[in-house]
Amino acid sequence: MLSEKLKSSKDYIEIEDHLGAHNYHPLDVVIRKAKGIWVWDVDGNKYMDCLASYSAVNQGHCHPKILKALTGQARQVTLTSRAFRNDKLPLLYQKLYETSCMTQFLLMNSGAEAIETAVKAARKWGYTKKGIPDNQAEIIVAANNFHGRTTTVISFSTEAQYRDGFGPFTPGFKVVPFGDTEALKKAITPNTAAFLVEPIQAEAGIIIPPEGYLKGVEKICKDNNVLLILDEIQTGFGRTGRFFCHYYDSVVPDMIVVGKALSGGYYPVSAVLSTPEILGVFKPGDHGSTFGGNPLGCAVSVAALNVILEEKLDERSAELGAYFLEKLKAINHPKIKEVRGRGLLIGFELKEKARPLVLKLQELGILCKDTHETTIRFTPPLIITRAEIDWAVERIEKALNSI
Repeated sequence: MLSEKLKSSKDYIEIEDHLGAHNYHPLDVVIRKAKGIWVWDVDGNKYMDCLASYSAVNQGHCHPKILKALTGQARQVTLTSRAFRNDKLPLLYQKLYETSCMTQFLLMNSGAEAIETAVKAARKWGYTKKGIPDNQAEIIVAANNFHGRTTTVISFSTEAQYRDGFGPFTPGFKVVPFGDTEALKKAITPNTAAFLVEPIQAEAGIIIPPEGYLKGVEKICKDNNVLLILDEIQTGFGRTGRFFCHYYDSVVPDMIVVGKALSGGYYPVSAVLSTPEILGVFKPGDHGSTFGGNPLGCAVSVAALNVILEEKLDERSAELGAYFLEKLKAINHPKIKEVRGRGLLIGFELKEKARPLVLKLQELGILCKDTHETTIRFTPPLIITRAEIDWAVERIEKALNSI
């Protein structure tokens, strides 16, 4: 068998680079095993995971309670399609109702699918509820956004690489500066259906808006009968120190888009959380997914949410995030431009390209990823300890001094 001939990371990398499309530029580490905040490669090296699969494993790798839910459900039934009902989907609906301010839910698989769902819902709401003329609905977004990579989503991206070679693009979107309420106010017209925004722009480099921004956005949207859609795919489920990031501002959005940690890294599950007034615009046949709301994914998600609640991972994120941020800010080095974050969503910005530091950290046993060339995201699983943070900071400082 081929697997018996693969001995080292180099063997696996050669096959992947030869047979796989090169749409990613990963670190050359081939992970075989993971537990908690730690991962091991095929050569036996151990690393601290400071990316957490872009915040998909907030609960830590291979959490035993989520694993038990996965294996237990896999023995019963994994997929029914939505042609039939299953006994796990209502339980996830109930759990989402208990943990959010929303009252109706629509399940999908990936975060990008959930964003597409929110866009479709907003447009149809605009036509059927607000009275926008057919095919004239506009959705406003923020510059430097990241909401996924489908054709429609990249149509309102401001990142040139995400768009290059993929046109023609979907019309109906306006872009305003992130953090600028006045720009939002000026961009709204009678045909504006929604404003889609991240509470903190993670992919853009952990960009935190000015104090009071989300509250101001909420008022502008309500005053103009515009839906406020918050993308909490990366910021939700404890990552920023609250169950949802928008809780810091006491904001009540019209839609919340979630994914990633909703299933603890075991299975792709995403959702749009909203109300019957908005999701009620969908009629049978308007929208759907064969795998969306499947019993395996729902069982896993209920367990994943229970872990966050039972282990109080949002509170842990707030406490340990403040500690990690303090330790990083205490590093005195001329290459550091800024350290910023909320909870365990931390941006470490350099005055030069960050990739060499990322590679040095890999050598020292820490896996992380650069974004927008000069910023490293430190976003470990929320179960990290103070001692482990101290261990990481010591190596971050050492890496800085060696490059």
